[in-house]
Amino acid sequence: MKKLFGTFGVRRVANTELTPEFASKLAASYGSIVKGKVAVGGDTRTTTEMIKHAVISGLLSSGCDVVDLGFLPTPAVQYAVRNYYDGGVIITASHNPPKYNGIKFVDSDGIGTPDDMEIEIEKMFFNDNPDRVSWNEIGEVETNSGLLEEYIENVINRVDGDAIRNAKLKVIVDCGSGAACFTTPFLLRKLGCEVITMNCQPDGFFPGRNPEPTEPNLKELIEVVKATGADLGVAHDGDADRTICIDEEGNFVFGDKSFALVEKYMLKENNGGLIVTTVATSSAIYDIASEYNGEVIATKVGDLIVARELKDKNGLFGGEENGGLIFPDFVYGRDAALSTAKIIEIIAKTGKPLSILIEELPVYYSEKMKIECPDELKQEIMQKIAEETHEFEVDTTDGVKIIKEDGWVIIRPSGTEPIFRCFAEAKTLKEAKKMAEWGISLVSKYLNQ
Repeated sequence: MKKLFGTFGVRRVANTELTPEFASKLAASYGSIVKGKVAVGGDTRTTTEMIKHAVISGLLSSGCDVVDLGFLPTPAVQYAVRNYYDGGVIITASHNPPKYNGIKFVDSDGIGTPDDMEIEIEKMFFNDNPDRVSWNEIGEVETNSGLLEEYIENVINRVDGDAIRNAKLKVIVDCGSGAACFTTPFLLRKLGCEVITMNCQPDGFFPGRNPEPTEPNLKELIEVVKATGADLGVAHDGDADRTICIDEEGNFVFGDKSFALVEKYMLKENNGGLIVTTVATSSAIYDIASEYNGEVIATKVGDLIVARELKDKNGLFGGEENGGLIFPDFVYGRDAALSTAKIIEIIAKTGKPLSILIEELPVYYSEKMKIECPDELKQEIMQKIAEETHEFEVDTTDGVKIIKEDGWVIIRPSGTEPIFRCFAEAKTLKEAKKMAEWGISLVSKYLNQ
């Protein structure tokens, strides 16, 4: 069992647990396996620069050459690695609060490192035996200053730019002071949109809002969309791999609905294909696949798991319910920039506002809740919940997914935070809330024993 790695990478409180010494040793352990040219970049957190330099030192000491990409979105690093380098390290804690940071390692395809590689990294880390090359074999550092512009241009090349420009859409962009500040506003302006920005100054304290793009955190964006008569509001998380939309009426669009929308048009454009998602994603994904000649594979939660399945099975499209969409012909990971461009393209080419496009999708209601739980209790609580719910139809691919006639609820421990998450879906909002509350009550029951 892994001690350091969560769903994707290692996240800790910066400079308390995630110190420069910790980061350097972990990077040296990774570098001992890769032994090549490694790209390093990160989000806008105040501690990213400190941790990045420590990571670079560790990589150099193991004999790797390093390309310092600076501050940029996670998918831009993954794009760079897939096209040019032997591996990559991303300094980010994604949607976590400002005091956290993290280290994500990717393989030569730009996919998060597999379990066996992470176990090997941990062995080196804990046994104090990463490779340390002699003084005359230490690697070199270079930069790639044109990478971001190249990444943006490649996003534009994957959508119908003329249709978007002709639509003359007004878009409010809330980058949350994260890494999307360097991409989304510029991308949309290049596509001819009228862009109004919010929280688009990079700032690791995230002064405008919490970096997680949830509905309570996007109240100001919702109000600005309604006040300005914009066609769309777009929000991202800290490392710009997730996109959440606000429709032209100011309605928050859940990530599984934007996933379903893009899935529908991807399947139509390609006359079908394989869709990969997680067990926590909406039943609408299956309904749409059935209607448009698609096939769905469900995996454990985690975008690197979805991405690896997409690669192994030559999938068309994939993603998660949190607004993280994966376009495997471009990046093997969630990509906020291409997600945004694709949604804009769908609005432009159909001539329909986002609210109508969402109304045309299969109707399900969802509720998401969470409850704090110490990491050391998660496994025991999970086992007790599985035992208590055995009378129902249960899927244990990831956590416990309890399936009833009127909907389902999945109860699973977070791989990045000391919490349990409960996602529920049903044909009515009342029933979805009821099922989510039931899931939380099960965790609470065993948490307090």
